[in-house]
Amino acid sequence: MDLATLLGFIGGMVFVITAMILSGSIVMFFDVTSILIVVGGSTSVVLMKFTIRQFFGAAKIAGKAFIFKMDEPEDLISRIIEMADSARKGGFLALEEIQITNSFMQKGIDLLVDGYDADVVRSALQKDIALTDERHERGSAVFRAFGDVAPAMGMIGTLVGLVAMLSNMDDPKAIGPAMAIALLTTLYGAILSNMVFLPIADKLSLRREQGRLNRRLVMDGILAIQDGQNPRVIDNYLKNYLNESKRTFNVDSE
Repeated sequence: MDLATLLGFIGGMVFVITAMILSGSIVMFFDVTSILIVVGGSTSVVLMKFTIRQFFGAAKIAGKAFIFKMDEPEDLISRIIEMADSARKGGFLALEEIQITNSFMQKGIDLLVDGYDADVVRSALQKDIALTDERHERGSAVFRAFGDVAPAMGMIGTLVGLVAMLSNMDDPKAIGPAMAIALLTTLYGAILSNMVFLPIADKLSLRREQGRLNRRLVMDGILAIQDGQNPRVIDNYLKNYLNESKRTFNVDSE
């Protein structure tokens, strides 16, 4: 569970809803027509931009913004050094005995055990990195599209409300509901865009970058193992992926 995403989402909603309640009554901020224009209209427009599979696949990828456990780079380095020691002592076949939970790392180790040369291993892993990155980018693009479209639909709803209001100037009772549509559609669009869709898109982009960095780390580690490098040298090399405050290099690396 990503605490920052959950706390930020709940906190933002609590503050806005509390302000609505303090304004008098939260019921006056609920309007079915406005919801149809913003939610229904935004969904339809975004659906036009993507394929059905991409659109519904984004919901699955969105889970990474809330419920996602990513391997820490330090843990990946420790596992790679463990495998490097095993490979030096028992050869690549010894790596089959090591339990690996990271699917990308497992793929790389399988390539080593199967005896593929370095160029094939590098090409296969780079292709995996590129395709995974592209898939996650499409997921964040769907939510970014929602973030762009929702305010626009809110503006369309505002214009609809203003037209309805001006068309019924001779009926005072009709002016209030029409004005409510005009204002609430803008409010709904702004809330959905800035408090839901765009934050999720940004968090997914951050996850994508973190995942890409981890996969590159693993790829470099696997290629170093295949090259037969000293585990201490591999350790020092891979620690360049860490923040400077977490780097503790081995002095005796020869």
